[in-house]
Amino acid sequence: MKLATRLASGLIAAAAAFSFAAGVAHAEDKQITLGFAQVGAESAWRTANTVSVKAAAKEAGINLKFSDAQQKQENQIKAIRSYIAQKVDVIAFSPVVESGWEPVLQEAKRAKIPVILTDRNIDVKDQSLYVTMIGSDFMEEGRRAGKWLEDHYKNNPGPINIVELQGTVGSAPANDRHAGLIEVIKNDPKFKIIASQSGDFTLAGGKQVMEAFAKTYGNKINVVYAHNDDMALGAIQAMEEAGMKPGKDVSVVSFDATKGGFEAMIAGKMNVDVECSPLLGPQLMSAVKDVVAGKQLPKRIVTNETVFPESVAAQVLPSRKY
Repeated sequence: MKLATRLASGLIAAAAAFSFAAGVAHAEDKQITLGFAQVGAESAWRTANTVSVKAAAKEAGINLKFSDAQQKQENQIKAIRSYIAQKVDVIAFSPVVESGWEPVLQEAKRAKIPVILTDRNIDVKDQSLYVTMIGSDFMEEGRRAGKWLEDHYKNNPGPINIVELQGTVGSAPANDRHAGLIEVIKNDPKFKIIASQSGDFTLAGGKQVMEAFAKTYGNKINVVYAHNDDMALGAIQAMEEAGMKPGKDVSVVSFDATKGGFEAMIAGKMNVDVECSPLLGPQLMSAVKDVVAGKQLPKRIVTNETVFPESVAAQVLPSRKY
């Protein structure tokens, strides 16, 4: 009888151990769910960014819930609240603008859902509201563009009149690409920004703003400083329609380094393109897995990028992925 009891006890203990091990294995094998709130589809860059995120999630075996905010902050906030209600494992988003995120991110924090920022940063007092920010250094991009201008016009006494096509008002790249340029040229009086207006990062917006600039300032314009390639391409169209020669009479400085930007440089219509890579998907998925595993991440993960003058465009274009 005692032997039977011992055997029964042993079988129960073994069953319990197996059940516990199976439970742990199931927890480890549980698919991660990521809620991603995208800005929109305002540019070729953004489209490439979305493709990168979706492809990387599939490759990493992560269940991706995706939303398109159509460049409206209220839509992103609504999407984030939906992800909180769905109890996703991680929330990631590329913020439309820098401010106004505290309430919804406090909700995510209370729900113990970690938040990762991609591409753009936010302005919050409580830095614990997000784990890390993955993306470009927009200030440095602006500085690089400013340094190119200084070098390009070093033997020109000026004045050098700049018209600026800004991105979405209040967005991190618009704020920082402007500030980076100002930091470089502020002590050189020959450079002057004579007009600045938002084209909302779209080709149509860039064309519309440049049409107005061309009518108002005409041949006084020496430089078009566009915050992304789509606006630069729209501005090029507007200049050509106004009888101006972009890339020759007017220097065109842009950001993103998309295929469209390279094609414009090869055609001699754009002078320089400062790289801003949209291919953030693999870095994001790696960060998501690390966060779920409880690993510490740096507060800022910067992508490696460079500057492409028109002289290298034909050589580099075949290797561009976006």
